[in-house]
Amino acid sequence: MQVLITGGNGFLGAWIIRRLAAQGHSVRVFDLAEHRGLVAAIAGRDVAKRCDWRTGDIVSGEAVRQAARGCDAIVHLAGILTPACAADPVRGAEINLIGTLNVFEAARALGISRVVYTSSAGVFGPDDGHKPFPSSHYGAFKLACEGSARAYWSDHDLASIGFRPFIVYGPGRETGLTAGPSLACRAAARGDTYTIPYTGSAGLVFVDDVAAAYVMAMLRPTDGAHVVNLVGTVASNDDVVHEIKRVVPEARINASGPALQIVADVDKGNVDAILPGLPRTNLAAGVAATIAFYRHADL
Repeated sequence: MQVLITGGNGFLGAWIIRRLAAQGHSVRVFDLAEHRGLVAAIAGRDVAKRCDWRTGDIVSGEAVRQAARGCDAIVHLAGILTPACAADPVRGAEINLIGTLNVFEAARALGISRVVYTSSAGVFGPDDGHKPFPSSHYGAFKLACEGSARAYWSDHDLASIGFRPFIVYGPGRETGLTAGPSLACRAAARGDTYTIPYTGSAGLVFVDDVAAAYVMAMLRPTDGAHVVNLVGTVASNDDVVHEIKRVVPEARINASGPALQIVADVDKGNVDAILPGLPRTNLAAGVAATIAFYRHADL
């Protein structure tokens, strides 16, 4: 298959590319600029060289259609996160909502029957992990994307699966509000001091498990417009620090700061019915793998 990945320069894109390449699929990346470094570090230099890179803005429907032409499936990752949406809600809506509509429109126009897209745990408020009630522009835009996906199924029989990942951690996660656990692993591997800048508990899901979910969703024939919570292991940052110190006893790592505004009591939903057999890496194994990566990687 030829797979388009929007926002493929990033951390999650690199891991999805790694899995797609291992299964023999061709990858086209659509992003604002061509940066192959993270893909090379995660998936290998040869894989990064083979990717077909297209540059453009997800806000441009024509650019998205041109990038999607000739592809069999679309994995939509492009977006901006909570702080950027709060700083400029209009631009946030253009990228996160209009950009997602552009992906669905491209799929509809080109006859692409497989769309996998990124929603967010941000559709939940800070107090209820069972009923969506966003308290941020970012979460509101993501919830609107889910509704539009249902409309594309209702109006055009265009099937989709959207994912609501909670805190994704692992090798290569170095930006964003919730990068703390990954940055702590990197610091421990390098002998640096680091404080995770927030406290509290949330779902922590290892990046390769998330990548596996996206690839399985892309390959699995489905009807309807599904949305799946990817919760991982509910753990506190104290738990993260404990697991880091099991691997690196001398690590100078701690956690301090305000509680993260992500609900810990989350409905795991119907993920096992929709995508049976997904891998689940426990926190100890995920932390150990992340530290091992950073002991050898130049990132």
